[in-house]
Amino acid sequence: MEDMLGVPIVRRGNKFLGFTKDGELLLTWANKILAQAEGLRQDMQIVQGELRGTLVLGVVPTALSYAASVSTSLRKSNPGLSIHIRSLSSQQITRGLGEFSIDAGITYESDTKTDATRFDLIYEENYVLLAPKHLSPHKSGNATWAEASALPLCLLSKDMHFRQIVDDAFDMAGVKAVPVLETNSFTAVLAQVANGSAATIAPTHLAESLLLDDSIIKLTLSEPVVSHPIGLSVIVHEPMLPAIAALQAVTHPDHN
Repeated sequence: MEDMLGVPIVRRGNKFLGFTKDGELLLTWANKILAQAEGLRQDMQIVQGELRGTLVLGVVPTALSYAASVSTSLRKSNPGLSIHIRSLSSQQITRGLGEFSIDAGITYESDTKTDATRFDLIYEENYVLLAPKHLSPHKSGNATWAEASALPLCLLSKDMHFRQIVDDAFDMAGVKAVPVLETNSFTAVLAQVANGSAATIAPTHLAESLLLDDSIIKLTLSEPVVSHPIGLSVIVHEPMLPAIAALQAVTHPDHN
């Protein structure tokens, strides 16, 4: 292929060192060709009466519970479809869409909206404080961001978009939170809350999907009330991958 194209594709050493700039471009084109071939296969399957094939979905960690429920609905209407869910940062989703390594993303609007993509709002992400009963400032109802900042907090690491949202909310409240623990895994965050050592901030949609026992208090965060759009992001091209159209029918039934 290097001889045919007249450019080096890989960087060589004693072992594979990665792709050259031309090689990265070739990889993007190869992924695009494979995506189009998958679309052709899916269209031919629909002609035969059933959508079959693969849908690769990139999802920000805070929307994984929503993605799981959507995938269940999508599989019920299209049992021949294989769905691959990848937990990715919003930046990784943007890159994956551009490189055609994923078919669609469930992510934040601000990080993926470009001239080449289409973003359709699914829901507004709101936030709650999850705290062990002995740390919670109230037994029920609301808590302010200032009250949350005074607690020992376990938060996602600063490279995660969700952490940026949380820090911005604390700034709007005029307070600064110093977490006792940071991690890039929401599972690790929730483990800290479950064992009673820390509180955390979580999206309402995610918190409602958790099986919380009586030892954990959930309080709606206010002062300020914060929300951010979560939606379906896809590359705009025709013809559309049939699996993406099926996904849109599930996430946005009113559009169909």
